[in-house]
Amino acid sequence: MSFSWAKTYEPKHPFMRWLDDRLPLPRIVYGATGPGYPVPRNLNYWWNFGVLAGIFLTIQIVTGIVLAMWYYATADGAFNSVEHIMRDVNAGWLLRYSHANGASFFFLVTYIHIFRGLYYGSYKAPRELVWMLGLVIYLLMMATAFMGYVLPWGQMSYWGAQVITGFFSAFPLVGEPLRIWLLGGYAPDQATLTRFFSLHYLLPFVIAAVVVLHIWALHIPGSSNPTGVDVKDEKDTLPFHPFYTAKDGWFAALILLVFALFVYFMPNSLGHPDNYIPANPLATPAHIVPEWYFWPFYAILRSFTVDFVLAAKLWGVLAMFASILLLFFLPWLDKSPVRSGNYRPVFKRLFWLLVADVLVLGYVGGAPITPFNIALGQISSAYYFLHFLVILPLVSKFETPLPLPRSITESVLHGEAQESAPAGIKPGTTTVAR
Repeated sequence: MSFSWAKTYEPKHPFMRWLDDRLPLPRIVYGATGPGYPVPRNLNYWWNFGVLAGIFLTIQIVTGIVLAMWYYATADGAFNSVEHIMRDVNAGWLLRYSHANGASFFFLVTYIHIFRGLYYGSYKAPRELVWMLGLVIYLLMMATAFMGYVLPWGQMSYWGAQVITGFFSAFPLVGEPLRIWLLGGYAPDQATLTRFFSLHYLLPFVIAAVVVLHIWALHIPGSSNPTGVDVKDEKDTLPFHPFYTAKDGWFAALILLVFALFVYFMPNSLGHPDNYIPANPLATPAHIVPEWYFWPFYAILRSFTVDFVLAAKLWGVLAMFASILLLFFLPWLDKSPVRSGNYRPVFKRLFWLLVADVLVLGYVGGAPITPFNIALGQISSAYYFLHFLVILPLVSKFETPLPLPRSITESVLHGEAQESAPAGIKPGTTTVAR
């Protein structure tokens, strides 16, 4: 940790001293998540979602390992093995529903975590690498989730694999060989299941490794905070334990309670009913859609309907990948010296417009193809790129931010109601506070 006042680990018990001399694992934990990690004292509940993402990653790995003990990665046995898990394996239904709904919750908390970073400028210096490692985790999540969606070998699994891998064929020269290499043939079959199962089992451990790098990179500059003001001295911080472990703990318990409600009472509400029909290569579903967490990008993909220089299909694939890759360049697109959206009045309004735009894209991605939905998707896709590539650089150049508090401590001493207000200014007014 970079702060000079961070407490060092001093084991008191003879066994812990013996262990520390030979394997300093407790020392590492103490410095990473214990009293040895000073954290800004003004973190709000939006900062809890990173820990929640870690919890849901753990749930996915544990339930996935157990499910793999009964799953058969064969074209003839995959669907029936899932039914066997649901009906005959002790608590198999609980494992499967926890895994399926856990994927949705993992994406949900990750999306909130990403949008928190967008609003509070967590991608700005000196945390650019923290942001980019987070995006790498997100890309790995998408690949893992897509392959996992194919494994039940239901109708939507099969046709989802057929459609999504078909997009690679849009690339000239290398596209079709790449698609055949991914599938292990010309259409989803036994080779596809074997490859996807192998990679779906491996990638969560790769994600866990990148999460370690993500946290390591975070501990060099320390956590960001709602004011965006740098930590100046010890008064601006609190030890991570017990203050934030307690806050993370009760909030995680609340979210896990909501997760349990989905698992026990609405287990299929986030899935597609067609996946309870065995895969049939001869019967195409009327409306093929991916899981809900891919809908915004699926809407961007479908927004290109006219060939222009390149084929419309290739434009759609390029735009879909570009919509994620441009986020890597965000630290250089947004050059405002102020990090937090609380002190950027124009940026704040545009942020919520972006949130609404992504929600509209999500609706369009999951809706049937109609002229109205296509037009709505095209407008929303255009605004998405306009926001990041044109509006955000211009706003960061011409916007006049509000004055910042002199320190985190000063912001906190205003009281929780005034925490997000600039120093000396009453919230929602231009009146000087006394």
